[in-house]
Amino acid sequence: MNYNKELVAGKLRRWEKYLEDFKLPSWNDIPNIGLYMEQVIILLKEYLDYLPPELKDEQIITAATINNYVRTKIMPEPVKKKYYRVHIAYLVMICTMKQILPIAVITKIIPTENPEDKVREIYDRYSERHKQTVQYFLKQIRLLAGPILDHKDIIEESTAETEDLIIMCTISAGFSKLLAEKLLLLDGKDLTDGGSIEIRKR
Repeated sequence: MNYNKELVAGKLRRWEKYLEDFKLPSWNDIPNIGLYMEQVIILLKEYLDYLPPELKDEQIITAATINNYVRTKIMPEPVKKKYYRVHIAYLVMICTMKQILPIAVITKIIPTENPEDKVREIYDRYSERHKQTVQYFLKQIRLLAGPILDHKDIIEESTAETEDLIIMCTISAGFSKLLAEKLLLLDGKDLTDGGSIEIRKR
C-alpha cells in the first residue's frame, strides 16, 4: 500500500481534534418524551457521530436490529412502540460495545431486567469511562504515530509507517477484546473454583 504521509497526518489530526471534544450524551440530555423508531435511529446517528466522513453512510443501527434486540430481550421493550430515555441509553451502550464484544457478552454488562435507576447508574458510569478511554486512546495514538504526526515525544514502539499503525491498532483491539472477555469470565469466581486457572487456559 502506498500512503501519503501528509494526508494521513492531516486526517489523524482532524479526528484527534474531534475526539478531544466528543462525549456521549448525559442521562438528562437523552429525551424521555417517547420517540418512534425512525426518530431513535436519527438520534443515535447524532450521538455516535465519531465515524470518519468516509464512513458516514454506514448504518450505525437499523430498525431490524433494534427489533431483534427487543425480541431477544437484549434491551427492554418499547412502550406502545415508543422509546424512552432508558431504551436509548441501552442502545447507546450496545452500539458502542458491539464493535468489539459479542451481544451475548454485552448482556452480562447491562442485563435487561435492571430497574431504571440502576440503568441510569450504569449509563452514567459508562459514559464517564467512555470519555476517559477516548482520552487514553488519543494519548496512545499520539505516541504510536509520533513520527507521522511529527511529535517530539517518540517512543521505541512509534512508527512512521501507516501500514504498521493499522496493524498495531488491530492487534491492540484484539487484545483488548480478549482481556474484556476473560475478565467477564471471572464474574462470581474465586481461587477455589478455578478463577485463576481460567485466565491461563488460552
